[in-house]
Amino acid sequence: MILFAADTPSWMIVPVALPLIAGLFCFLLSRRTFVIALLAVLANLFVVCLLVRQLLLFGPMRCQIGGWQPPLGISLRTDGPALLMLLMTAVTGLAVTLYARGYFSYRISDPLRAGRHRQQQRYFWPLWLLLLAGLNGLFLASDIFNLYVTLEIIGISAASLAALSGKPASQRASFRYLLVSLLGSITYLLGIVFVYRSCGVLDLDLLRDLAGNGSAMRAALALLSVGLLLKTALVPLHFWLPPAHANALAPVSVILSALVVKGSFYLLFRFWFEVFAPIVTTAALNFMGTLGAIAILWGAMQAIRQHRLKLMVAYSTVSQLGYLFVAFPLSRVVEGTHIWSIVIFMALTHACAKSAMFMAAGSVYLHLGHDRIKDLDGVRSSLPVTVFAYGIAGVSLMGLPPSGAFIAKWMLLSASFASAQWWWALVIMTGSLLAMVYVFRVMSRFFVNSEGSSGKQTVALSPLLEWPALILALIALFLGLLAPWPLRILSQGSIGLVQILSGGMV
Repeated sequence: MILFAADTPSWMIVPVALPLIAGLFCFLLSRRTFVIALLAVLANLFVVCLLVRQLLLFGPMRCQIGGWQPPLGISLRTDGPALLMLLMTAVTGLAVTLYARGYFSYRISDPLRAGRHRQQQRYFWPLWLLLLAGLNGLFLASDIFNLYVTLEIIGISAASLAALSGKPASQRASFRYLLVSLLGSITYLLGIVFVYRSCGVLDLDLLRDLAGNGSAMRAALALLSVGLLLKTALVPLHFWLPPAHANALAPVSVILSALVVKGSFYLLFRFWFEVFAPIVTTAALNFMGTLGAIAILWGAMQAIRQHRLKLMVAYSTVSQLGYLFVAFPLSRVVEGTHIWSIVIFMALTHACAKSAMFMAAGSVYLHLGHDRIKDLDGVRSSLPVTVFAYGIAGVSLMGLPPSGAFIAKWMLLSASFASAQWWWALVIMTGSLLAMVYVFRVMSRFFVNSEGSSGKQTVALSPLLEWPALILALIALFLGLLAPWPLRILSQGSIGLVQILSGGMV
């Protein structure tokens, strides 16, 4: 019998089960889908806040499903990094839900395409809730096979969402995304085979104690990493991301960029710095950092070259993901849990800022009927809140204070200079300057009032299309001022994780 008392770990089940149940009801009750989804994401946010409170009061917890103990049973766990990612997903998910309501309401108001947009809305809500359940399960799962299950749920639902617009370009991009996701899943599954063959267990805590320096475990880590890198879209495995993000519906672009790629990166980072930390070499860390540096520069230069706003924001995602990987080679010179601080602050800032940017891009497209950067004249006068949200999000992506990205980049710069690895600092500063170029390239067009510039607007934009973006952009901007709270949650890590990050890696 499961009792949901305030001081028990049983609440961990709710963030996984609740969106699944709500998604089922969205299929059955198509006329109340938004109400069901809104109640589900609000309840999800409440439960995540409750889990954060439990963590601060009682420390990390584990929940054994059905009472079965590892290695036989399925277990869930909470610690600082997992709950911060859950909180990021819950807050962003609430904003996505509100924005999607305004987005579909606007599109349905067009009588010529109302039927097609109603069908898109009908399938969006259950797929979105299924993906939310997969993300929550990924952050809470405590064994390597159930992580594979959550990755499959996320991949299938994300590819389906990417194809919702029905346009040939989005369908091709979605199919490519699905093939890449399946390839990553197969590679990940082969890594699980190596792990189980070598250790005979799948629980992450048990694996951490059993992982040795054998060739089988090194092969397993390589396979797991390649599979997750495909899903994370790190250069040169990024080819699927820009078309999938740019051609999807605006709420879907937000979900893909802000949340989906963070899940696979979170697993990759956790494997390298917790589960398989004893077999990670300095050469491997430098290799990941090099790929991250290439991603920063390549993604930013491609963003500058783009002519469409959504495609520019998509390539910006490729660039911003690179900063997460530059932290890898600097981990040996960052003391304690600071390496997690760098990654978490960067991930939280990117999720909120990139959500705001894609929301702003979607609102601009609805207003003008296109997203051509050269023809964005006059948008500031008609969509001031949207333009302000885009600008604030751009400040965060550039890493200016007081954003969370500023804290993360400052830590990276300090670590690179302290270890005499100045080239990482050069890449970070160059990437920030390039980000300034592509952000201000769009902002400059927003503030141009050329003669004859007029929007296509036939229906006034709902506040739900503008205010969620602004709120997320402000969260990203002021995350640095709120740093003590995330750091307090982050410090509540598992005992094994704290030991490893405090010098347990060899």
